Amino acid sequence: MSRHPAHLLLSAAAWLGFVVVTVWTMAFLAGVVVPRTVDGPDRTTTARAVAIDLALLLFFAVQHSVMARRQVKSWLSRRIPTALERTSYVLATDICLALLLVLWQPWGGQIWHAEGPVMVIAWSLFAAGWALTITATFAVDHLELMGLRQAGWATARDPGLTSDLYVGGLHAVVRHPLMTGLVLAFWATPRMGASHLLFALAATGYIAVGIMFEERDLRNTFGAAYDDYAARVPALLPRLPVRRGSVHSPDPSRRAIRRRTAAAEDVRTETGEDTG
Repeated sequence: MSRHPAHLLLSAAAWLGFVVVTVWTMAFLAGVVVPRTVDGPDRTTTARAVAIDLALLLFFAVQHSVMARRQVKSWLSRRIPTALERTSYVLATDICLALLLVLWQPWGGQIWHAEGPVMVIAWSLFAAGWALTITATFAVDHLELMGLRQAGWATARDPGLTSDLYVGGLHAVVRHPLMTGLVLAFWATPRMGASHLLFALAATGYIAVGIMFEERDLRNTFGAAYDDYAARVPALLPRLPVRRGSVHSPDPSRRAIRRRTAAAEDVRTETGEDTG
């Protein structure tokens, strides 16, 4: 395994950037600590604010989708070391998200404002959403998802395992736990303003489209095995437990079929092509 110092440094910088923008986004949505928040005071006209916010959301979506395309990844791999291809994706995402957080223009009035027990529940769900999101990155392969493994911070995994689909742990509850966490974090708030609503709607719509393409890719890859998994496990919302008269042992063939990797997580950001 190559451990080039520059690769290690750049991948570590990308990972640290990811940590910073993640915490920043939490504060941005919660309306605390950071100077500019999703529902802060108006700084410009409503029309201009909406136009800027939509442009920022589109810019992030385009970067996230285009850089996940097979052709772009192949083009990058011919110009930068293969070990840094994933790192370049993470760095670009860090930059685009930071720009959104810095340039976001709050606008509009308040949609809802909760206090008392409802406020406590909302903040608890908000925290749970972020906890689930972060935990889900480790349920896949956090080091590979962040580009650290490829850059040499950890040994490469057995190539024979990289195409396996994992259906245990969080993935036994919902098929896309990372996306479940994000949707929960975007919507669970005791104070929902118009600009926050725009952010939540746009982000949720993007996630829905991404899941559609990922599901298509997974079905093409795993066929009936994924169909069986999808029939048993919901995509985003866990099923409520149902009391039965007796408890049956699960069919061993329905347990961990294969292991999902960070490459599979990329597919949700595509616009219709396999990432490879």
